[in-house]
Amino acid sequence: MAQRTDFTFLSNDKETNIHAVKWMPDSGDYSAVLQLTHGMVEYIDRYIPFAEFMADHGFLVVGHDHLGHGQSAAVRSDLGYFAEGRGDVMLVEDMHKLRLITQEEPANASLPYFMLGHSMGSYMLREYLSSYGEGLAGAIIMGTGDVPASTSKMGIAMCKTIARFHGWRYRSKFVQNLTYTKPYKRYDLTGADLNNSWLGKDPQIIDKYMHDPFCTYVFTLNGYRGLFESVLFSCDPKNIDLIPKDLPVLIVSGADDPVGDMGEGVKHVFEQYKKAGIVDVSMKLYEGDRHEILNELDKDVVFADLLEWINSKK
Repeated sequence: MAQRTDFTFLSNDKETNIHAVKWMPDSGDYSAVLQLTHGMVEYIDRYIPFAEFMADHGFLVVGHDHLGHGQSAAVRSDLGYFAEGRGDVMLVEDMHKLRLITQEEPANASLPYFMLGHSMGSYMLREYLSSYGEGLAGAIIMGTGDVPASTSKMGIAMCKTIARFHGWRYRSKFVQNLTYTKPYKRYDLTGADLNNSWLGKDPQIIDKYMHDPFCTYVFTLNGYRGLFESVLFSCDPKNIDLIPKDLPVLIVSGADDPVGDMGEGVKHVFEQYKKAGIVDVSMKLYEGDRHEILNELDKDVVFADLLEWINSKK
């Protein structure tokens, strides 16, 4: 079993203690670092099986609960709330702070450093790479998509309008429902049919998710604005062009993931990255898999593929 250490660091909001975790091999010896960035309305402990797998294969794995998520939310009313203004920028800065904290340890300073972002975390990672991609050994963009700028701008404007009347901590079912567009309609979104969830095909995972208080709250308007801002930023070709051209990038998704428009949005992101001149970018879609490929029935295959790719870039 991997060794686990929990710790905290001060968020860039200057007031929140961010909950973070690191896993390392029992031997204490590792050859590279992998930083995980989780998605919306979840938390880093949902990545324990993958983190332990990577630690068992010689990696130091680090990750944290975003602002407004998991144990980084001091009280339940903080769940789904990032920070004043551009919450996405705050999340990106916290990602970078964890990287700096990790690399400041002498044993890690010269090791290859990889980052993986899933779902909302994939957009945050894409945003991150435009500012802080230099020096990374590789990036894995997981469960991502491509959204027209007009759609993101409409979402931001809607959040601002509703916030004028209700405030930024308001939880709008209307905004929540608008985010579940056509590709989601083939799935049960209520959790009543555990075998037809957009998240994945393992009913045990879905049942656990639906009964987890850290996974079942409604995002605040502030949280949605931060998400929409990150999507707008990361899908903009001029920002993609800021990503280092020599950074190895792997884009992975379930072929039946509605976030990626059943693969079509994922393919478009791949083409955008190639067009931007990123020389080492590859893509894999897992047939039959839905959104959370690290929790899918074929997760062992996914784990092995990600390990193989990372090892090839060390």
